[in-house]
Amino acid sequence: MTTQIPPAAPLLQAKGLTKNFTVGKTMMPGSGKVLHAVDAIDLEVRPGETLGLVGESGSGKSTLGRCLTRLYDITAGELSFDGQDIGKADTKALKPVRRKMQMIFQDPSASLNPKRRVRDMLAEVLSVHHIREGAAIGERLDELMELVGLRREYLDRYPHEFSGGQRQRIGIARALAVEPKLIVADEPVSALDVSVQAQVVNLFGELRERLNLTYVFIAHDLAVVRHVSTRVAVMYLGSIVETGETEALYARPHHPYTRALLSAIPQPHNRGKRDRILLTGEIPSPLSPPSGCKFSTRCPYATDLCRETRPKLTSVSAGREVACHYPLD
Repeated sequence: MTTQIPPAAPLLQAKGLTKNFTVGKTMMPGSGKVLHAVDAIDLEVRPGETLGLVGESGSGKSTLGRCLTRLYDITAGELSFDGQDIGKADTKALKPVRRKMQMIFQDPSASLNPKRRVRDMLAEVLSVHHIREGAAIGERLDELMELVGLRREYLDRYPHEFSGGQRQRIGIARALAVEPKLIVADEPVSALDVSVQAQVVNLFGELRERLNLTYVFIAHDLAVVRHVSTRVAVMYLGSIVETGETEALYARPHHPYTRALLSAIPQPHNRGKRDRILLTGEIPSPLSPPSGCKFSTRCPYATDLCRETRPKLTSVSAGREVACHYPLD
C-alpha cells in the first residue's frame, strides 16, 4: 500500500481579498467614487512554485501584488503568510514578515537611489534587518553579486553606471539580501531589451532552484509566463477567472477570456497558425463594473445568466478552477 504525502500548506493564502480606492473625492461629504481594483479574490501560493499572474493592462495584477506583500492595506478579506495572519497587521508586526517576502519592481531605475552606491544600498538592508554585522556584511555583499551574475567591483558603482538589465539584477540582489521565502516580481522584464529579457528570466529560474524560492510572477507577456511559471492565474477586471498548471492551461484553456489571450501569442512558423480570437467592445470601467460575469460584455458565449449572476471560481478538474457558467472544453 502506497502512502500518499499530503500537499504542503500554502505559503501565501488570500480569501475574499478586496482592495478599493476612492477617486474624485473632494471636501464635499459623500463625494468620490469607489474603484474596485481587486474584487474578492481567493488565491493560494504553494511553497516552491512560481505562480504566473497574467491579464490585460488594468486588470489589477500589480495592485494584487502590492496587497499580497502588504505594501497596500487591504479593504476587506483575509491574508495569511507562512501560517501568520497579516491582513490587518500593523507596521511593527509586519517588520519580521518583510524579511520573508520581498517585491521586485518593473522599473529598476525608479526603485534604486541614484545618489547611493550599490554597496551602501545592499549593506543598509542587511543592517536594518540585523542579518549581518561587521566583516560579515562584506562577505554577504560578495555572495549577492555572485548570485545575480555581477562582478564584485560593481558594488562601488552608482545605478546610472549600469545597463537596464544590470540594474534589474541589482534589484534582485537587494530582494535576496534578506533571505526571503517569497518574491513578488511585478513585470520584472517588461522594461528591458528583448535581448536581455531571456537572461533575467533564466536567472529567476536558477535562483528558484538554488535557493528554494517561491515566486508570484506578474506579467502581460504570456510567452514569458509560460517559460517561468509552474502554475498560472488569469485576471480580468480585478477578479481571477481561471487557474491551473501552466502547460495544462496553455494547452486547453477553459475560460473564453483565457482562450482569447492565448490566441494572441505569436507562433513560430513550424507550429502552424492559431486562430486569433478578437474580443469586441471595451474593457468596462472598474468604477462601474458590470453585474454578473464581468466578462459578459465582451464574451461571445454570454447569456442572460452570465449578465445577471456572477460565476464563482469552481474546480473543473484536478488543479483547474474556472469562473464561468459555460466553461469551454
